[in-house]
Amino acid sequence: MNKLPALYIGHGAPMLLDDPLWCSELKQVAANIGKPKAILIVSAHWESEPITFSNPNANTPLVYDFSGFDAKFYQMKYQTPDANHFMSLIASMLPDQEIVVRSDRGLDHGAWVPLKVMYPEADIPVIQMSMPSNDPIKLIELGKKLQPLKDLGVLIIGSGFMTHGLRYLEDFNINAQAPAWSIEFDDWAARALAAGDLDTLTNFKFTAPGMPYAHPTVEHFIPLFITLGAAAKIDQSPETLIEGYFMGLSKRSLLVN
Repeated sequence: MNKLPALYIGHGAPMLLDDPLWCSELKQVAANIGKPKAILIVSAHWESEPITFSNPNANTPLVYDFSGFDAKFYQMKYQTPDANHFMSLIASMLPDQEIVVRSDRGLDHGAWVPLKVMYPEADIPVIQMSMPSNDPIKLIELGKKLQPLKDLGVLIIGSGFMTHGLRYLEDFNINAQAPAWSIEFDDWAARALAAGDLDTLTNFKFTAPGMPYAHPTVEHFIPLFITLGAAAKIDQSPETLIEGYFMGLSKRSLLVN
């Protein structure tokens, strides 16, 4: 099994599934990586301490953690195979003193929406892991602990959104023009990532232009730090896989080896 990369992807809302361009981009990402043995995904929509794992049983239910969308989105399924062994493997990567909890929680839309596009057969074991902190340094350290999973054919995904100032959008059309704060934050992040400048990135709340509009709350940006922590070299420059905007929000998505 070849060593797999780690990803940071924008997951959009459920209507991502109705966007042919974004779907085609995510499908190409998956095609280039190949089929992993298992997937560990961390979503912006699950912040919980201590570290908690989703339900590892086969046919894990979905969490429809959104409202006001077309009825079809609430009827969608993504029935993955049993992941109990995989969950135990992840737990073994964490220090003995680290408290981890198994839950009956299903996969939220930050997990199942992009995975439904990338791996539609749903034949890969999936575990969603909660984000136990919003401290970038702690999340980088967590990513480092998970790094050996990549050698075992596991795809690690941080699922968020490079900009996520929904409350400041005036036009919710998929092709809406990006506001200045979204463009400025995305440009800043692209430069910092290209330079491998972790100090700048971890201080985004104080150094990034476009704040706090780009991220009035931080949960959609910080999955990036688990991805960066899982890189073989902590200061490497990630590969940009997807660029552009969705409703004016940056969907920049990245890969680290």
